[in-house]
Amino acid sequence: MEVEKFRYDNQIVRLFFFATVFWGIIGFIAGLTAALELPFPWVNFSAATTFGRLRPVHTNAVIFAFVGNGIFLGYYYSIQRLLKTRNYSDLLSRIHFWGWQLIIVAAAITLFAGFTTSKEYAELEWPIDIAIAVIWVVWGWNMIGTILRRRERHMYVAIWFYISTFVTVAVLHIVNSFEIPVTFMKSYSLYAGVQDALVQWWYGHNAVAFFLTTPYLGLMYYFVPKAANRPIYSYKLSIIHFWALIFIYIWAGPHHLLYSATPEWAQSLGTVFSIMLIAPSWGGMLNGLLTLRGAWDTVRKDPVLKFLVVAITAYGMATFEGPMLSIKGVNALSHFTDWTIAHVHVGALGWNGFLTFGMIYWVVPRLWKTKLYSIKLANWHFWIGTLGILFYVIPMYWSGITQGLMWKQFTPDGLLQYPNFLETVLQLIPMHIMRAIGGTLYIIGAVMMIYNLFKTARAGSFMADEEAEAPPLRAQIEHDDKTYWGHRWLESRPIRFTILAVVAILIGSAIGNLPMFVVESNIPTIASVKPYTPLELEGRDIYIREGCVGCHSQLIRPFRNETERYGTYSKAGEYVYDHPFLWGSKRTGPDLWRVGRKYPDAWHYNHMYDPTSMSPGSIMPPYPWHIENDLDYSNIEAKISALRSIGVPYPEGYEQQARADLRKQAEGIAQGLDAAGIRTAWNKEIIALTAYLQRLGTDIRAD
Repeated sequence: MEVEKFRYDNQIVRLFFFATVFWGIIGFIAGLTAALELPFPWVNFSAATTFGRLRPVHTNAVIFAFVGNGIFLGYYYSIQRLLKTRNYSDLLSRIHFWGWQLIIVAAAITLFAGFTTSKEYAELEWPIDIAIAVIWVVWGWNMIGTILRRRERHMYVAIWFYISTFVTVAVLHIVNSFEIPVTFMKSYSLYAGVQDALVQWWYGHNAVAFFLTTPYLGLMYYFVPKAANRPIYSYKLSIIHFWALIFIYIWAGPHHLLYSATPEWAQSLGTVFSIMLIAPSWGGMLNGLLTLRGAWDTVRKDPVLKFLVVAITAYGMATFEGPMLSIKGVNALSHFTDWTIAHVHVGALGWNGFLTFGMIYWVVPRLWKTKLYSIKLANWHFWIGTLGILFYVIPMYWSGITQGLMWKQFTPDGLLQYPNFLETVLQLIPMHIMRAIGGTLYIIGAVMMIYNLFKTARAGSFMADEEAEAPPLRAQIEHDDKTYWGHRWLESRPIRFTILAVVAILIGSAIGNLPMFVVESNIPTIASVKPYTPLELEGRDIYIREGCVGCHSQLIRPFRNETERYGTYSKAGEYVYDHPFLWGSKRTGPDLWRVGRKYPDAWHYNHMYDPTSMSPGSIMPPYPWHIENDLDYSNIEAKISALRSIGVPYPEGYEQQARADLRKQAEGIAQGLDAAGIRTAWNKEIIALTAYLQRLGTDIRAD
């Protein structure tokens, strides 16, 4: 049979390897710093590095920089070998790499500077969103081109997961990023309130599914058989795993919004499909682990397999726990607590982190044509990293359950046993310190890996273009007289396969989201709910800029303990002018939805300047710059115009009146502060922030 010679491009793999380890360390250090800021508030040493701004830097660095580069490292290494061809375009590969790194740098700079949409895992502003879409299409273009020029008739299971990752993340990112630009680095979400929440968590849940899960399953299906030197356990199980997973996963987003102001049908839909997810998720886990059947003695000796086994086990734990947390009885205890943080980090540190480490330990010696410098050092990394995960997640589970139980505890007289939210916060400080210890151990292990790989590369010689040969696809088809049916037929037709994958993810997306846009009665209007005043709008944007939503929710659930502590539960109609919604996903501090008029203006002024002056023992960082900074309201006309264009009922021509109204309300607050003995100018950021906080939750009568 005719044979063609060609070369694999290892240079692109090397570039993504360097980026993976570099951004991994950056992301881990950002996470450790954020973890230290909770028990030790003095670590919040500047406006740019407060917990509210650092947390999204950490999450974006770990998800899109560390894990993202890890995905592309494994993808570029595996797809060439699975398809027996060089990448479609070296130029597109380089554009993909450098474009992705520029996006990461832009994300870090803008998030530290306070430019954020506040939407979890989608905090980046509109110019960066556009850049992400362009670079993502570049990757997909290169992928499809590579598949079409393949020398292997059938696409292996790993490639199915790569395809689903490309098409689904593209849909998720584009739909969730619909926003109205105000300035170059400021926009408002096209959606409001309940609609925004449903779209965001359709995106947020499936960003976990199709960025942190499906591509890593593709890597699992390639690197586990390679490292174990045996075929995947079950081809049929891989088919069921793939199609069931991508079809079911997309429906489950509403389970992040249980007991919220979203419709009951949406919450139930999310719960049902979340529970169903156990079957395909565990099917994939078992397929990976059973590939190693009979090879456990090898696993004991080989650090690569150790990392991969623990990664797959962590995947199984996380994908069992996720559906359990979607059960309403469990969610009532876990939501808004550190339990969610523990759950997320089982996946991030165990599944994504350890699989990346195992993959890198396997790939690097082959790229540099040598053996790993030190098996012993890799084993030390494994055990220190495992200990780090345990020191991280166990205290967070303990912390989360402690929080949930303390919030709900009543005395025999029917009163809240812990009415002061700060009482629960102070109980968690020892657990947060232990979490920081776990993060430190994890970083130490990663540094050991970098040293080991550096010594490995120094001992070898990098192979930039690896020679290979294979029969052309045409010759293979002519030589193969078999006619395939069913899934084998589909695997040999990548365009049809891709179209079917798109249909599978669009069905759940449409059914889960469209009713909220086509059925007006889903969000009943409340006549007393009015748009924010210009001053309140500026204060809300400051609140968003500082990342306050990372610690404070604005959603009161219909539980007795929450209505006793915060006030009447939240109604969907209260949020119709909230672009974006700010319900939050974690309560490090108390809920703020009914904080309006609960305290005098002077309390808010003093609390922002020195939180401990109003709440002794508070771990909230001080925000003295709001006292000092002049309020920039130069774009208030553009903000009013943009919000009117997406349905907020500001009167036509109100832009000309907005500045006068802003000043009038600000001067009133400044005069009130002056009467309380606090002298401040009307045009300070603290005035706008106070106006916003005093507005929260006051549009409806408290029952």
